Amino acid sequence: AGQDLSDRNVAADADMPDLGMSVEKNYNPLVRTLRDLPMPVICAVNGVAAGAGANLALVCDIVVAGRSAIFIQGFSKIGLVPDSGGTWTLPRLVGTARAKALMLLSDKVSAEQAEEWGMIWKCVDDEALMDEVMGMARKLAKQPTKGFDLTLRAISAGNTNTLDEQLDLERDLQRLAGRTDDYREGVAAFMEKRSPNFTGK
Repeated sequence: AGQDLSDRNVAADADMPDLGMSVEKNYNPLVRTLRDLPMPVICAVNGVAAGAGANLALVCDIVVAGRSAIFIQGFSKIGLVPDSGGTWTLPRLVGTARAKALMLLSDKVSAEQAEEWGMIWKCVDDEALMDEVMGMARKLAKQPTKGFDLTLRAISAGNTNTLDEQLDLERDLQRLAGRTDDYREGVAAFMEKRSPNFTGK
């Protein structure tokens, strides 16, 4: 999915829409929400993920795509700039050279190619997509979720931190993690050779 262009009146005598306002009002808050959630966000992609649809998928923490899925930037075909965090996310996933080519040429990327490039976590058969994603969600839900929040914070900060700043952040977050009920339960369960019962606290 991507932006529906059918409602755009671009006739010569029409007032041009403020696309920046549309991005600020509709897309940027969603991207920020997805990045700031205190739990992993899993995205299942089937069919075509185009433009903002592709970039919203890529901002998620774990992306799994059906084998027939296609990713395409598409913005350059209509004279627009990639949005929804695409210019931030895509270069970090596939490198600057690939990101530039994908954004300027609007070439299609298959799910298999996306997996090979590290753009997504995994490509699976179409009929297995939802089972794969739901199984992953169930597995994550049983884990020490407070630690996930802290881990995601560290990874996000690592994009801009120096190594020394990142080491300090890891120290601080580890201090917080070591004071959680989940940590206490995880160690106790390990020592007692039983399955842990995490509460996310």
